Amino acid sequence: MKKIILSLSATMFLPLPVFAEQSDLSSQKNISVTVYNRNLGLVKDVRTIKLKGGNLDLRFIDVASGIDPTSVSFKSLSDPSALSILEQNFEYDLITPERLMEKYLNKEIEILQTGGSQRATLLSTNSGYVYKIGDRVYLQPPGQVILPKLPDSLVSRPTLVWSLNNKKAMDHQVEASYLTSGLDWSANYVLKSSKDNKNIDLTGWVTLNNNSGTEYRNADLTLVAGDVNRVKNERSRSMGGAKRMMEAPAASNFQESPLFEYHSYHLDRPTTLKDRQNKQLTLLDAKEVPVTKRFYFQPSNYPIWHQSSERLKSKVSVFLEFMNSKKGNLGMPLPKGTMRVYQEDNLGKLQFIGEDNIDHTPKDEKVRIKLGEAFDVVGERWQTNYRKLGDRASEASYRVSLRNHKDVPVTVTVVEKLGGDWEITSKSLDYTKTDASTLEFNVGVPANQEKRLDFTVRTSY
Repeated sequence: MKKIILSLSATMFLPLPVFAEQSDLSSQKNISVTVYNRNLGLVKDVRTIKLKGGNLDLRFIDVASGIDPTSVSFKSLSDPSALSILEQNFEYDLITPERLMEKYLNKEIEILQTGGSQRATLLSTNSGYVYKIGDRVYLQPPGQVILPKLPDSLVSRPTLVWSLNNKKAMDHQVEASYLTSGLDWSANYVLKSSKDNKNIDLTGWVTLNNNSGTEYRNADLTLVAGDVNRVKNERSRSMGGAKRMMEAPAASNFQESPLFEYHSYHLDRPTTLKDRQNKQLTLLDAKEVPVTKRFYFQPSNYPIWHQSSERLKSKVSVFLEFMNSKKGNLGMPLPKGTMRVYQEDNLGKLQFIGEDNIDHTPKDEKVRIKLGEAFDVVGERWQTNYRKLGDRASEASYRVSLRNHKDVPVTVTVVEKLGGDWEITSKSLDYTKTDASTLEFNVGVPANQEKRLDFTVRTSY
């Protein structure tokens, strides 16, 4: 009788016996993979298999380990009416020393030692193995464990198994499709800003992560950007993404097209996705995209209405803004991701100057990236006057001081939040009402000078 020998200190993986009706990557004709943003992939695997007539079992190996079994479909492309499915199973209880030992819990095994072997009963597998040999209990006896046989329920690789009825013996071209976790992608963008901050060169990169448990050779690859609704799957896993700057020249590899309420990006050539691999591909490459550098000063995120003696001195934030339009040398729907911005210093060396995340951005929409806080532009706001106008109303005056220590003039957008029923009764500059409770003042500040903004707001509740 064939036996299995396990070292008590070593890890050992064992192959399955060869089955007559078995398919692996050697019979694969083509494969297409669609990867979504949320740890999800759709795999369509086409293989050519010689099947005998009548009832038979087909073992389909080299498939993903994170398969959603309820999503699996199988059909013959050669003669759909000749092949029918009687039963379908997904076997993913993999052979490991731990799982082998668990299968022999409370059963008799053999321990091979110098000078011979002896019978033992496996009592426990929790936090180590406990054996009963004769009338004594042993925790780690020296030697090798010998198991009588390989349990039928364990497999060396995740396997889809179908019980089929085939009307006649023939070569079938079959397609298995399924959803799986372990596939993910993200977009990352490299922006190189001109020294005058008036245009950028933008390169978009796709980072693919394959931790699905199998390899996809010469796959037809499609990426889908958008928030696809999924019922919570307890077997799902989150994936990490590579984050690095690409220096080499880039050329777009993807063709974008709408898909339902999402966008798809189809790679124009086959690619191989190895298991446990991060792969980066060029998504887009745009030159001389017009941008605007903007300074924003928002003293507080809370509405102003009460009496205060506090002088709010907060940072002035710096943004780059551009339109995702054909006129601006773009116009392609941009998947969500991280935009990293670089600029040459006085020595001609490219330096990192900030990064921000963007959401999915359709064409002809504005992209706004926060790079950081201005070093040489300072903002401060304080209350100059306050008076009550009855029990539920008041009037307050404010002064905003903007100090520009740069050698060039800047324009700072002052953002103020207001609450209740409000009215601006006086102002030193015009404003724009961006929503029901937000005002914006655009203040031009000359080089190495201070500019002040004054306004009074009447508020009632």
